[in-house]
Amino acid sequence: MNSLVLILGSIVIFVIAYFTYGTWLAKAWGIDETRPTPAHTKEDGIDYVPSKPQVLLGHHFASIAGAGPITGPIQAAIFGWVPVMLWIIIGGIFFGGVHDFGSLTASMKHDGKSIGVIIEEYMGHSGKMLFSAFAWLTLLLVVAAFTNIVAASFASTPAAATTSVLFVFIAVIFGYAVYRKGVGLGIATVFGVIGLFVSIYLGMKFPLQLGLNTWIVILAIYAFIASTAPVWILLQPRDYLNSYLLYVMMAGAIIGLFVMHPVMKIDAFAGFTVKTAVGNQYLFPILFITVACGAISGFHSLVGSGTTSKQIDNEKDAKFIGYGGMLIESVLAVVAIITAGYLTAGDFSALLAEGGPVVVFAQGVGTFMTAFGMPLDTGITFVTLAVSAFALTSLDTATRLARFIFQEYFEKEDVPKSEQPIMTNMYFSTAITVFIGAFFAGNGYQVIWPIFGAANQLLAALALLALAVWMKGTNRSYSMFSIPMVFMFAATLSTLVLNIKANLATLNVIMVVLPAILFVLAVVLAYQGYQVLVQGKDLRKRPTR
Repeated sequence: MNSLVLILGSIVIFVIAYFTYGTWLAKAWGIDETRPTPAHTKEDGIDYVPSKPQVLLGHHFASIAGAGPITGPIQAAIFGWVPVMLWIIIGGIFFGGVHDFGSLTASMKHDGKSIGVIIEEYMGHSGKMLFSAFAWLTLLLVVAAFTNIVAASFASTPAAATTSVLFVFIAVIFGYAVYRKGVGLGIATVFGVIGLFVSIYLGMKFPLQLGLNTWIVILAIYAFIASTAPVWILLQPRDYLNSYLLYVMMAGAIIGLFVMHPVMKIDAFAGFTVKTAVGNQYLFPILFITVACGAISGFHSLVGSGTTSKQIDNEKDAKFIGYGGMLIESVLAVVAIITAGYLTAGDFSALLAEGGPVVVFAQGVGTFMTAFGMPLDTGITFVTLAVSAFALTSLDTATRLARFIFQEYFEKEDVPKSEQPIMTNMYFSTAITVFIGAFFAGNGYQVIWPIFGAANQLLAALALLALAVWMKGTNRSYSMFSIPMVFMFAATLSTLVLNIKANLATLNVIMVVLPAILFVLAVVLAYQGYQVLVQGKDLRKRPTR
């Protein structure tokens, strides 16, 4: 199969889906551009800030992308490129797009609150407590993982460290110029993007060399500041400008594919069971857990209902940002599977074993860019720096989201802010999150990282459940949520059972107990959802919207 057919065909399919299915979803969910959004009704200059749609798309896309849509498809390529491509396209349109757009819309219609609060309104307080605790613990794992990943990246690639530090200052200047001095977005973007690429150049010339543990401490301090500072001064402008890195990288890869258009050499389909160094891998459920961000990811629901929903200027922007952002990420996932597929099976296995999925991706995109004159080493370095930048984005976004959820967990209804418990304090909740995350980052987060995939996809299933219950509670059809929800519960619970079985054989107590806890949590919440959706029980404590 020619890779040009795959990339062009998938883009055409995604564009058609955006203007057809995406438009139908917007109508079904009652998107109303005349209704004021939480960014206006609760504007506080810190978290609730009305934002231009293109700027907010940059923040949202940079936050949900990270390394997920790159690493997942490449790791899943062991099953063949056809099942991965099919899942990216079908999943992106009918699973991930619905999940992301729905989470953003529901939160937007509930004062910018998280999925946990929506669960409380339609399924009761215990449901919210269970979901919020699970989401916060999962985000702690994300914070720990990305603190370690970014610190290791900076320690091993000092050029990336210099670039990232310089870019923080550029983002602050950009935010101040646009939001406080009234500089036009267009001119600010031009200078910001130029500054971004100057930072990359300076990073290569003046690498910042520090040790792993030093970077962990620095990143913990940075995450605390970034997650408590107003979104307009750092988080939003940095993510917006960062998104241009990814856009340029994707454009370079696609243009290179137009010129080079290599054929797919790895197996189209390797079978339902594939033998690997760690044992047999089963297409179901492993494929649907591994691809994750390229098709559907629970982390996206936390971003959409955490930071993005608080910055939506107009309800009509939700489709562009929520559904459109997911489909762009699916295009990136298609590029990722092509970087694996154009290699022979032997070359792919060797490169994957040598440096992991990011190396496969950087090597592939760098090779595609040589088709229009980009030196291979320069292309590989640029791609590696871009991926590092998005890992840092995931770190501070996850920290901010964990702070929101922690505050909501302890927040008491109808109690003045001055009388709320200290756990709802922005600085206290952030400090707790950062301290625990940094502790695990320096003390072997790898022990529990293997279950992150299942935990992340369980979040997606639970978010879909919350959205289905919301639609049921407002007397609207919810099949667009219930069908993918059932599938994701099946995939997630099957994966947890496989994890428990595998770790029982090796007597790995931690890796038996944690999946078991996740399994029980999923079953309890699924049963509460069953009571509402099938048995028609009303567990709500507040009026519907």
